[in-house]
Amino acid sequence: MMIVRELYAYREMIFSLVRRDLVGKYKKSILGFLWTFVEPLLQLCVYTFVFTVIMPMKNIDNFYLHLFVALIPWNFFATCLGGACTSVVDQQDMVKKIYFPREVLPIAYVTSQFVNMVLSFIVVFIVIVIAGVGISLKAVLWMPLVMLLQYIICQGIVLLTSSITVYFRDMQQILSVLSLALMYAAPVIYSVDMVPEEIRSAYMMNPMAVVIVAYRDILYYRKVPDVNDLLLGFVAGSLMLLIGYNTFAHLKKRFVEEL
Repeated sequence: MMIVRELYAYREMIFSLVRRDLVGKYKKSILGFLWTFVEPLLQLCVYTFVFTVIMPMKNIDNFYLHLFVALIPWNFFATCLGGACTSVVDQQDMVKKIYFPREVLPIAYVTSQFVNMVLSFIVVFIVIVIAGVGISLKAVLWMPLVMLLQYIICQGIVLLTSSITVYFRDMQQILSVLSLALMYAAPVIYSVDMVPEEIRSAYMMNPMAVVIVAYRDILYYRKVPDVNDLLLGFVAGSLMLLIGYNTFAHLKKRFVEEL
């Protein structure tokens, strides 16, 4: 495809924007890039206190870990859903002045957030080892595939929402509210076993439900994720990417006029 060749030609621009996002996120903060590791640790402390002291979840062993392994990938998704929609609008001066494939902007944003998530998983692995849960190497080998699936899903969503936001600026506020609702449509704070059996097949058509269950299978239950669910997730994710790209390709023609 022509767009693939063009994006490859502008790969240095993508890498530069990713570096800028990663460095700029913690610019002038005391801990700097260490916040990538400190932030998930602080989240873990809060949830551990809440779900062991205030609202103990006795029906799930190590509930804080059950939640934590799902919360890290969910934070990546929620950030893409609520923040990346302005990835084009925030760079309007660049869009107006120079030519480059506009897809560079959402791709760079999602990639920088993806790098943050991958680094945060270092904390997850450390916590798993300290908790004595252990790690299954056979299961962990499936993580890159799950990460790829999540990247595809998030990229499709960001291509769609970032292009629409150029024309409809209320999109960011709508998506912030929607993010909270969608958290309950995926098994982040509860187990998928709690979903009624008669609707579970339809429930698993949500690609983020597939992603969360896969991460939990690998890191909490130490087992290989369900291959059929992953295949279904890739079909849904690829469809989302196709819709997002086609929408972006159609709407980007008038970005300069609308900005």
